[in-house]
Amino acid sequence: MELVNILEDEHLSTLNHSCAHMMAQAVRHLYPNAKFWVGPVVAEGFYYDMDLGDVSLKDEDLLKIEKEMKKIAKDGKRIVRKEISKEEALEMFGDDEYKVDLINRLEEGTISCYSQGDFTDLCRGPHVESVKMCKNFKLLKHSGAYWKGDSNNKMLQRVYGICFDTKEQLEAHLEALEEAKKRDHKKLGKEMELFMLSEYAPGMPIMLPNGMIFRNILEQFWYQEHTKEGYQFIKTPIIASRELWEISGHWDHYQQNMYTTKVDDRDFAIKPMNCPGALLVYNNSLHSYKDLPLRIGELGQVHRHEASGALNGLFRVRTFTQDDAHIFVTPDQLEEEVKKVLMLIDRIYSVFGLSYTIELSTRPESGYIGSLEIWEQSEKALANACVHAGKEYVVNPGDGAFYGPKLDIHIKDSLGRDWQCGTVQLDMNLPQRFECTYVDSEGKKQIPIMLHRVIYGSIERFMGILIEHFAGHFPLWLSPVQFDVIPVHVEKHLDYAKEIVSLLEKAGMRVQLDARNEKLGYRVREAQIKKIPYQIVVGEKDMENHTVTIRKSGSKEQMTLDVDQAVENFKLEVETKALFK
Repeated sequence: MELVNILEDEHLSTLNHSCAHMMAQAVRHLYPNAKFWVGPVVAEGFYYDMDLGDVSLKDEDLLKIEKEMKKIAKDGKRIVRKEISKEEALEMFGDDEYKVDLINRLEEGTISCYSQGDFTDLCRGPHVESVKMCKNFKLLKHSGAYWKGDSNNKMLQRVYGICFDTKEQLEAHLEALEEAKKRDHKKLGKEMELFMLSEYAPGMPIMLPNGMIFRNILEQFWYQEHTKEGYQFIKTPIIASRELWEISGHWDHYQQNMYTTKVDDRDFAIKPMNCPGALLVYNNSLHSYKDLPLRIGELGQVHRHEASGALNGLFRVRTFTQDDAHIFVTPDQLEEEVKKVLMLIDRIYSVFGLSYTIELSTRPESGYIGSLEIWEQSEKALANACVHAGKEYVVNPGDGAFYGPKLDIHIKDSLGRDWQCGTVQLDMNLPQRFECTYVDSEGKKQIPIMLHRVIYGSIERFMGILIEHFAGHFPLWLSPVQFDVIPVHVEKHLDYAKEIVSLLEKAGMRVQLDARNEKLGYRVREAQIKKIPYQIVVGEKDMENHTVTIRKSGSKEQMTLDVDQAVENFKLEVETKALFK
């Protein structure tokens, strides 16, 4: 069961764009004074922003719009493209200030529009041949959206929808959407007592005890894997003076997203990125080419001001921890070091059952620093590293940062959704700004190349992705509470249940005892809701035979095993980091 990314399919993108026009036509039929801003295709389907005057859409209104759309699709009008002048367009749409604004911002020359029956809209196209092809659709939700995304402008109404070629494709996608709702990390995070959100700290999630166990496991795993690869670890201050951010360039280019304050009449800022701290550490001592590559890792907490409307659970926050590493290399070490990073990324993602793709972003057309020769060498080194690591990649031309090319790692979760988490960015700018040097084999000072790289990206966001990827059913090694031991009758079987708890704890497991005076079915059901991997029920026969009755989370099946054998099985499952199925 996978969600389809509409933007990845050219035909579906065209179909959904045509359906957005059909929706606008239906809205115009129902609300003759409606005015329209933009209706683009997005990964989830399409949406259209509209001004309906005094009308405020409700959920039931979407059903009315759908009914009208079905009539339009059944009528089956052809979609016809027409080229008109800018003057004609202004005359045609003169009573719609939103379209007038769009037209005035277009370059001089002809403008394309598309008509279907009694409805015409500005559009570059392309579109499908007729509205009949758009009959398999569903309107998904509605919300408010500021005109041009500016909170100072009027609030418009946005309606989302999706369209497929067949009824079967649509139904499969809607089923996957329902599954995604069940997996919502905010819902599961509350049920599993992982984290909470508070209006006292908007955009700053609070980790609950279970969430801290989950988080600590991820961090410990990160430290273990990086220690194997020769990384050294640092901790840099969360706040630093304006001068540091001026050297790094953040003060001039990123200040609107930074939290600032004054200390002893000096300007300070909470760090939005960890990079400057790593550069200070590098400059703390002299370096020879023999010291490189130097791998410096930091799980560093950063703060960035995000618009309140953009905040979303653990996915979009105002404070998060980046699993940063900054690697200083000589030019001839670059390719091999990137290859090692890719192999580490592969090893870590595979533990979570996450597949991924790699995107190579190359030199922008303008505004970049460094010579063409260095850029070409750097891009070739990144490409070769992918090849030698046995990894395919696609090129994203001109999308590199001004300071260097990069590899972006896109993971796919169990619903087929794409998440950009890992990245490997080559930086020729900051080492120069911070006057970082090393002495080469000829005794000359050189500026090192710096690699920025993350794997989790943001620990908080990665936690949210994993919650939804596993639907809360974490592998045993990752689960905050691994076992719930439940005596059938508290009075009769409590001592034996405590014995099982003790054995599991001695084996290093995280276990809780549910000896509440509640019905057995209620206690088992609650453990299932909290996605505890194993419920261990002990009764009379278990006591007699020194066994345990085990039920996996999400399953109604159960099995009975000898206690010692069960503990050994559990230990092996944790040690191998087996995926929970």
